[in-house]
Amino acid sequence: MRPTKAELEAARDRVIPDVLPPEGGTLRVLFSGINPGLYSGATGHHFARPGNRFWPALHRSGFTDRLLHPSEQDLLPTYGLGITNLAHRTTARADELTGEELREGGRRLAALVEKHRPAYLAVAGVTAYRTAYGRPRAQIGPQDDTFGPARVWVLPNPSGLNASWPLDRMTAEFTRLREAAEALTDP
Repeated sequence: MRPTKAELEAARDRVIPDVLPPEGGTLRVLFSGINPGLYSGATGHHFARPGNRFWPALHRSGFTDRLLHPSEQDLLPTYGLGITNLAHRTTARADELTGEELREGGRRLAALVEKHRPAYLAVAGVTAYRTAYGRPRAQIGPQDDTFGPARVWVLPNPSGLNASWPLDRMTAEFTRLREAAEALTDP
């Protein structure tokens, strides 16, 4: 059932917990959104708003064997995947975040990567990545940056508002990431 307008407004500033494997579990890719939207805050699930292309791109690219519903996010660690956000604060729009919130989130994310040691950190949102890490020329795709052992890949923002990245094009970028992660983790 869709959240009501009142439930959406009540979700402002709510925090959604990270989805991570248990201590010592394998983490091939840690996906990071920019921050949760109100719909995600109201449901407690990452990338939950209808029209968000994260879950379809994840499945179509071969990361999962079926299309997961956002309410099934806790299954991600069984695929060696996790989800977090640069900024934890739930907002109606990502542009409500300050540059300092994104930079602080970048520092927190670097520490999270150091602790959980994924093969790849995949940040979904090039503009937020540029701000968080002071990389004004960063583009979609693999980056020269590393955080501890993790390589960095910037993905397009999967929001349905990102019209310049239709699902097929977004899926192709997710597929490139999956293939790169498999090349690192397969014997």
